[in-house]
Amino acid sequence: MSLRKQLNDILTALLPTNPVDSIKGTELIRLVRLQLDGNYSDASLRYHFSIMSCDPTSAIAKVEKGQGYYRRGIPAPALSSAQELVSLTQGRLDELQQDRGSLDVVMLRIRKFRAIVHRYYEINGRFPFLFREPFKREAPMGNLWKYPEILLIDWETGDAPDDDIRLDPTMVAMRQRLGMTPFGIQAARLRIQPSLQTYREDFFQTLAVSQFAQGGELIYAAPITDEALADSLRRLSSSFGVGVTSFGLTSEVLDELPRPAQILNAHPRETEAIMACLEINRIAAPKLRPHLDWQELHRLRAESHEVRQMLDWLNRCLETGKAEPFQESP
Repeated sequence: MSLRKQLNDILTALLPTNPVDSIKGTELIRLVRLQLDGNYSDASLRYHFSIMSCDPTSAIAKVEKGQGYYRRGIPAPALSSAQELVSLTQGRLDELQQDRGSLDVVMLRIRKFRAIVHRYYEINGRFPFLFREPFKREAPMGNLWKYPEILLIDWETGDAPDDDIRLDPTMVAMRQRLGMTPFGIQAARLRIQPSLQTYREDFFQTLAVSQFAQGGELIYAAPITDEALADSLRRLSSSFGVGVTSFGLTSEVLDELPRPAQILNAHPRETEAIMACLEINRIAAPKLRPHLDWQELHRLRAESHEVRQMLDWLNRCLETGKAEPFQESP
């Protein structure tokens, strides 16, 4: 039996599944030797650990920003792992109809994460706009490549109190004279679980849905602990400019958090406690474009009532000179 095959069998049983309990390379070599057939050097074993940790089909994964190794999880079905947010529509949802309890758990985690992302950016001075209609049960699957879950709007504001956020008229006028929009728009795709099996789809969906905006951001709920996955995302970001961020929220933490409505309407102290659960990790920063793609935005406006609502909201802010949170019309 080859060394690689031996290692994969041994490491599957030997390595911990939780990255927090990862085993350092020197200790892992000692443990592996107790079960290994053949006399292999430490250098050879370390080499194989390193190579195998970059292979999504192998048992071993390397901790992101660390020296330890843990067992790479067996790929779970897309729905049961809640690895995607808006892909949980149409036929894919039907796969869980026989287990309504599992579906409810998955969807509650998703709604909690949407609420947390919304609230996090609100308290950090940005203005979120959530899309819902493109991801309803009857919506076409192609919408996954056309619409983001959330837009993040950035305004040039002055030094007014938080409850009266006035636009900076000088900066707004200057941007308009330069042919730039008086606001910034970034489009974000939300995902629950990062995975070597799905990260390319996650990434390129984010790229696709952010073409009309000035930048795109792929936001994961769960921490990105696999070094191979983090490196792969950084390489894609370097080529295509999409940012990648993890909120550090495991499924267990999401399950313990309040319900979505409570997250959105929490008092300041409650909000502070919720935000303390986050471990924000910026894997890669987005590369922002100076202009919007007005042709693409015009096409989406013709197709989507929500896009028209979003543009009406931005126009109202410009007319009143105030950056106000979006509120749906009664």
